[in-house]
This record gives sequence, C-alpha cells and structure tokens, in this order.
Amino acid sequence: MGILDKVGEIAGAVAAVEGAEKLDPNAGFLTKAAAAVAGFEGAKEVEQLLEKKEEEKQADDTAQSADGADQQA
Repeated sequence: MGILDKVGEIAGAVAAVEGAEKLDPNAGFLTKAAAAVAGFEGAKEVEQLLEKKEEEKQADDTAQSADGADQQA
C-alpha cells in the first residue's frame, strides 16, 4: 500500500464524519467514530474494486492484442 492509498482512506473517513455531522449536528463521539470507520473501510473497498477493474481491463487488452497478432499471422 502506498501513501496515496492511505490518503484516500483518510479522505473517506473525513467525508463520512462530515456527512454524519450534516445529518445530525448533535452527533455524539460514537456516531462520529462509527462514521469514520465506515468511511475508511468503504474507501478501501472502493479502491480495491477499482484496482480489480483496472487489472481486468489490462488483461482484456493483453488478450485482445494477442488475438490480433494471431489473426494477422
């Protein structure tokens, strides 16, 4: 994991806490903490999903390149 991964997770946590405060201005510590954990974990899951999609796209591109080379020969 790189530093950008951690920055994304922290940004997710901050956004979730801000959202919780907007929904409930009197939100307590536990509510904010739960929002922070959910945002952190959510950002991590989204990042993993994007990485998986990118890997699949690269694999498809590689397969198509190999198929194109076979057809030209």
